[in-house]
Amino acid sequence: MENSYYLLRHGRNIHQTELKDICYGWPDDDIPCRLDEVGIKQAILAGEKLKDFNIDLIFSSPILRTKQTAEIVANILGITTICFDKRLRDMNWGVFAGGPKQRVYEYYSKRDLMYDAPEKGESWSELQKRVVSVIKDIEGEYKNKNILIVSHGDPILLLKAFYNKWGLDEILKEKKNIKVGEFHELRRKNT
Repeated sequence: MENSYYLLRHGRNIHQTELKDICYGWPDDDIPCRLDEVGIKQAILAGEKLKDFNIDLIFSSPILRTKQTAEIVANILGITTICFDKRLRDMNWGVFAGGPKQRVYEYYSKRDLMYDAPEKGESWSELQKRVVSVIKDIEGEYKNKNILIVSHGDPILLLKAFYNKWGLDEILKEKKNIKVGEFHELRRKNT
């Protein structure tokens, strides 16, 4: 890769505060999901930590919780422009959007998480292709930049999986490590 990437998951949101175990809508305007006070503090803390990485550019999902996180971090870093890209949105859960996550768990208990998509939704494989296309476009346009990507748990997980060549077992193991308000450096394994 020509650039260095830092992947930041949005801060905690009101649905996480209220322990609503739901699949978010797509776009999430159906279920407005702003940062709560803890999420705002997480974004501020991430911004302070990211000062050490000389971030040049910020790309973000346009969904409210990521947009708020990106704007807080950009303000701390003195970055005036954020590129909002729909391809960085969260997973499209299709018919499961707005419903309990339990329905998704039941659906995938008999299906392939990587390749089976719910009706009107997308699979992890499709999500991965979507978010990887963002990095490929950035790579074609910028060189030697420190780039912050603000997104959601699954997109960040699947970006890391693609560039580290993880199989499904490794992806599932790493999923718990993609916490709200935390960032990860995107590293490509030596081939």
